[in-house]
Amino acid sequence: MTRQAFDAELKSLETKVLAMASIAEGMVADAVEALMRGDMKRAETVLLRDDEVDQIDVDIETHCLRLLALQQPMASDLRVIGTIMKMITDIERIGDYAVDVAKAARKIQDEPKVTQLVDIPRLASAARRMLLDSIEAFVKRDLQLALHVCQQDDEVDTLYRQIRTQLQDTMRQHPEYVTAASWLLLVAHYLERIADHATNIAERVWFMETGRLEQLAKKHKSGSLEEAYAEAAQHALEHQTHEHHSG
Repeated sequence: MTRQAFDAELKSLETKVLAMASIAEGMVADAVEALMRGDMKRAETVLLRDDEVDQIDVDIETHCLRLLALQQPMASDLRVIGTIMKMITDIERIGDYAVDVAKAARKIQDEPKVTQLVDIPRLASAARRMLLDSIEAFVKRDLQLALHVCQQDDEVDTLYRQIRTQLQDTMRQHPEYVTAASWLLLVAHYLERIADHATNIAERVWFMETGRLEQLAKKHKSGSLEEAYAEAAQHALEHQTHEHHSG
């Protein structure tokens, strides 16, 4: 394979990555919209698009492995291909989290409305912005933008903690909201994790361009998904116990 042909293959890979990221970002937007509006048709479209993201993921990985087999890439080429393979893993996980948000929308559609009590759309918007910026940083090889994405992670973490506190207070003060608020607690966690995956992409872009794999974002302990589930379940259990004693 000539150098010109190899460069064309890399360009084709980047185009596929852009398409995959665009679909995943749209899934997040639609999932949150479905959640806030109780739009189950929109939620269903998110679930359907997950298969498309998974298929693109497989196609890109296959393409990357074929390039590695047919060519003897230079160190810089290897970093690009390695970065792409890492990025698609993060993008695929973002799509999965969008599906989780859509499923949460279905779970709370018949529950008392509590979505107006917390700013889920603001958290989602910040996470989506980070994803789009991280992809732009990759396309433009923009290290400053990659750094900016990592700095934005602090804003998302702060907002996540605020929403988490608000939901916990709501569950304590309004037992009738426990089920819906528990699901929203998980949604907030999903969105915070989407921002983390965008940060991963930005850090890989930094490595791709500099050859240095560095931790650019302050690592935080927002709690694992298992902890979020446990917390939501605990509130639900307390609610059921309260109802049993008062019944």
